[in-house]
Amino acid sequence: MRCRYRLTVKHRIGIDRDEDYGLVRDFVGRLHEAGCGVFIVHARNAWLKGLSPKANREVPPLRYEVVYRLAGEFPGAQFVLNGGIASLAQAAGPLARLPGVMLGRAAYHDPYLLAAVDRELFGDAGAPPARLQVVAAMSDYLQWQAAAGVPARAILRHMLQLFHGEHGARNWRRMLSDPQFIDRHGADSLHAAAQAFATRRLDRDEEAATPLA
Repeated sequence: MRCRYRLTVKHRIGIDRDEDYGLVRDFVGRLHEAGCGVFIVHARNAWLKGLSPKANREVPPLRYEVVYRLAGEFPGAQFVLNGGIASLAQAAGPLARLPGVMLGRAAYHDPYLLAAVDRELFGDAGAPPARLQVVAAMSDYLQWQAAAGVPARAILRHMLQLFHGEHGARNWRRMLSDPQFIDRHGADSLHAAAQAFATRRLDRDEEAATPLA
């Protein structure tokens, strides 16, 4: 009996150093028969012996060809590729063959990377939002979630790297990770941090524009 709900499963492609395709094919097949329609496939084996969880995200070799083979064998399912995609340029190749890719650590370390997805991968001619526009939108979200009882830190920690590579990024991270700053501003922490960040940027620009006597 097929499940009437649309199910999603995220999985690896093998266990330890066994690269037998039949294992992951049968795994996907059973789940697909049970009603799973979307498979997010981290294209590495899971080495259960001798590797830490961190090393397991990096050491086992990537085998994208396994994901492509699964997509061909189960045309009624959707396959999303995960693993090793560190830029939008790297995502373009798999997207030509699959309906989606997953950006994990790349998006977490540089979340503003996602602002260019529509333009670079899907042909949107519009300009991406500026970082401070992203902060304004997330500030509204933070206030909404805080009203529902979600701790501000649970949301702020995902915004720490928004200014990655920009002048003042270290100060931005310091504010959003400072318990005293968060306790003082609470649901308005993003708004307060944005004001401080913009003021310091303006002061820096004015200082740079001031001619030497």
